[in-house]
Amino acid sequence: MTKPVILTGDRTTGPLHIGHFAGSLRNRLRFQDSHEQFLLLADTQALTDNAHDPDKVRRSVIEVALDYLAIGIDPAKTTICLQSGLPALAELSMLYLNFVTVSRLERNPTIKDEIRARGFGRDIPAGFLCYPAAQAGDITAFKATVVPVGEDQTALIEQTNEIVRRINATAGKTILPEAQAVIPQFGRLPGVDGKAKMSKSSGNAIALSASPEAISAAVKAMFTDLTHLRIEDPGQVEGNVVFACLDAFDEDPATLEEMKAQYQRGGLGDGRIKRRLDDILQALIGPIRTRRAELAEDHAYVLDVIRSGTEKARSRTEVTKREVVEGLGLFVL
Repeated sequence: MTKPVILTGDRTTGPLHIGHFAGSLRNRLRFQDSHEQFLLLADTQALTDNAHDPDKVRRSVIEVALDYLAIGIDPAKTTICLQSGLPALAELSMLYLNFVTVSRLERNPTIKDEIRARGFGRDIPAGFLCYPAAQAGDITAFKATVVPVGEDQTALIEQTNEIVRRINATAGKTILPEAQAVIPQFGRLPGVDGKAKMSKSSGNAIALSASPEAISAAVKAMFTDLTHLRIEDPGQVEGNVVFACLDAFDEDPATLEEMKAQYQRGGLGDGRIKRRLDDILQALIGPIRTRRAELAEDHAYVLDVIRSGTEKARSRTEVTKREVVEGLGLFVL
């Protein structure tokens, strides 16, 4: 039986962190057994707001690939591929821009929110504004029917499906399948400072390669509840970064619920919940960090994984591009 195709990936803007692990990486370990999974090293997309620092984007390709392999992604089950090494993605993206208007791109809620958060104003990089069409190119090139995204990105999948319907209508037949957004149980974690979501660029994240000292320092600095001044004071669980992380990683939910109730009543200090989280994260990250260091010593192997995965993905995406071009009745040599 043919497995459903799933496309997922990450922008190559730095090493991955525990927010990625909570939001998507754990699911990718599960999906690689149940789906035909393609994992995209999205270096082209990373350039849409990092064109001033292409060296960071280039370096991060290996960094992200190391994180994938270190958590247990198996290249025999999951195809790890480089976005810039798949020309069909860019060609389909350019083609799709003829099937979407500028006003529709600007109305996309995800793009609007990101433009506001990054302070672009009207100085929006064209590549950034056109990201929904580019993502449609990525998804459809693999004919992916499953795409894991955060809740704030479902509008991008909706726009991909709009483009798919226009392509199919113009061709007069179904060339491309629509994709379904799959939202992870845990969304992106809040940053250590509690001010925004955990992010590589904001410096408020705990990397999957973090040292024991860095983990402890980050947990110690985590935002909890400004009104919880004494152990006996009632505390807030909502908006508390430590509890948000415990929700994502604590494998003893019964004990965690008891701790939440005690914290809300009063009688449980921040130090205790932080020690629990520190222990959990040390146990989670330690083996990943060790495996990652071992893989980093075999640079040729990591490059071979990316190269062979990209070659496999290139064959797949070129077939799709030709089907779209021929289906639309465009001139073909």
